[in-house]
Amino acid sequence: MTRLISAGQRALRRAAGTACLALMGAGGAWANAAQALPPLRSVAQIDDGLMAVALADEIRKNCDDIAARMVRAYFYINSLEQKAQNLGYSRDEIKRHVKSPEEKARMREKAQNYVRAQGLNPANTADLCTLGRQEIAKGSQIGALLKVK
Repeated sequence: MTRLISAGQRALRRAAGTACLALMGAGGAWANAAQALPPLRSVAQIDDGLMAVALADEIRKNCDDIAARMVRAYFYINSLEQKAQNLGYSRDEIKRHVKSPEEKARMREKAQNYVRAQGLNPANTADLCTLGRQEIAKGSQIGALLKVK
């Protein structure tokens, strides 16, 4: 049995088909836009978290009376990686960012600026230890990664 449709119904079907194609095209554009992620350095939550880890590591290496909370640091680093992946970054992109000599130098400078902003000298071991104890007392993210021996 053949089905007869009116010209109006044909026009409506064509419009619906065109709309579906347009939406699929827009969806592709949205997917492409999602792939064009900003550099990880511009994602404050990730960048600030990496600085906290780097600074806590520097403090524990230089201060005999301060130790790292290694398990907590491990879980925190994994949470940062998971957040970055949830934002659309691949493991390879994250690894390249963390291993990049340029990013390491930038992070070192960012951490030194943080120490200076606290009124301390980043080149002075005693000041780093003071900062470590202050951060532990404040319960900051840096302090959460450290403990007094």
